[in-house]
Amino acid sequence: MKQTFVRPLALAVLLAGGVGAGLCVSALAQDQGEINRQLLAAAKADDAQSLLAALQNGASIDAMNRIGDTALITACKQGDAAMARTLIERGANVQHASAPGITPLMAAAYGGFDDIVALLLAHGVDPLATDRVGKTAMEYAAGQGQTKVVARLLDAGVDVNRTYKNDLTALMWAAGYDRAETVRLLLARGANPALKDNRGMTAKDIAVQTNSARVAGLLSTG
Repeated sequence: MKQTFVRPLALAVLLAGGVGAGLCVSALAQDQGEINRQLLAAAKADDAQSLLAALQNGASIDAMNRIGDTALITACKQGDAAMARTLIERGANVQHASAPGITPLMAAAYGGFDDIVALLLAHGVDPLATDRVGKTAMEYAAGQGQTKVVARLLDAGVDVNRTYKNDLTALMWAAGYDRAETVRLLLARGANPALKDNRGMTAKDIAVQTNSARVAGLLSTG
């Protein structure tokens, strides 16, 4: 007797409408989950070849891990500009936020990956998006002393004196962590050292409170 081979899709059709259909759908879902996990693992391992293979095998480009990170967010956290570009060009959601509200832009800004920040801004991300605690990419960049990223965000139109949660400015965030280079940039770009947060503290006050000696000196005449 001639052996007959049934393709997976045909099998799904044959089984549709009964218990078998449910089992088939479950198997397909498990297969999809495994392919998605391969995609996320490849992103975490900086393995571009395996990432492309997972996508070619049908992985969902915006698949998420348990904290809501996509492959794009992982690439942005790790500073892998080539992988980030590949994912964006293939349709990854540049505005996606993880469970804590971290976007690709915030992840790249925190790490100081200016090339990725530039790429994301060119693809229309919102530089003023906030995470679950109300922080933006600018606050992450200023607090970490990522001066190039701060400059990039200012160039993208973020107001140098914009007030964020608790009336904090980028200057105050940089001052609180003794980021002298970033403070110099912000002052040069027009940051107002006389502004006060919701406690009535200026950037200099915050620098003194946090023992940020270098910045306190820079702001001593502010």
